[in-house]
Amino acid sequence: MAQEIEIEYKNMLTKDEFDRLLYHLPFPEYSQTQTNYYFETTDFALKKNGCALRIREKNGVYQLTLKEPHKDGLLETHDSLTKEEVRNWMQGNIIAKTHTTKQLKNKSISTQNLHYYGRLTTKRHELKNANIVIVLDYSTFNGKEDYELEVEATSQEIGIQAFESLLKEHDIQQRDTPNKIERFFQTI
Repeated sequence: MAQEIEIEYKNMLTKDEFDRLLYHLPFPEYSQTQTNYYFETTDFALKKNGCALRIREKNGVYQLTLKEPHKDGLLETHDSLTKEEVRNWMQGNIIAKTHTTKQLKNKSISTQNLHYYGRLTTKRHELKNANIVIVLDYSTFNGKEDYELEVEATSQEIGIQAFESLLKEHDIQQRDTPNKIERFFQTI
């Protein structure tokens, strides 16, 4: 699928809160590692449009994703990339891809104006239920580290209910939580 709506609720965690959730919920024993490579224009045109662009590497598979605001969450547009294409992107030789380029053009952003800014690596624990996915992320970037809870859901109603219940049940304070790309760019 080239596009999907992402409905998720996020909360920054302390290491203690992260460890408590990891211990008290039936997460798989091992985490998966993924790396996000972030792109932006020099004048931050993506940010000005409320968008973010990344390449995610997970298990040797590379996916380019443009995230845009949507009334129900975020509209994600995807294209697959080869390892060689990723190398080219990171070196400034941007190869236009069908779906993401179309969405960027709709916002008057040229792929030729994109620049690679850096990466963020995450060790992710996922617990899937019928209508939600509970995610615990430990991320490192630019000499920083953080811990985050995400609840991904099939609807806003299901998501907010599961998210608030999880926080309350585990006595975790709700915190303003910028997304990963925002946290990454705050360290540049």
